[in-house]
Amino acid sequence: MNQQFELFEIANPCIGLCQSNKKGYCFGCLRSRMERQRWHDMTTEQQREVLRLIAGRKLRIEQMRQRKGEQLGFDFEEVIEVGELF
Repeated sequence: MNQQFELFEIANPCIGLCQSNKKGYCFGCLRSRMERQRWHDMTTEQQREVLRLIAGRKLRIEQMRQRKGEQLGFDFEEVIEVGELF
């Protein structure tokens, strides 16, 4: 199988927001601890796989936020008629 020659190296996905959650995933780039530590030692193919995993993690986070918004969503435009109290 022919290997494709890379003209450009894959940029590190770090955005400088380096804080991890309880499971060790970075809030900024969404990489695991091991993915962050080994990035420079990875082959181009391994780096592409990490980027694919990051894209999936972003999608799941957006889906969770959307579901949460739907559960907590209120219709503030709705006018509720309230009878007189006195």
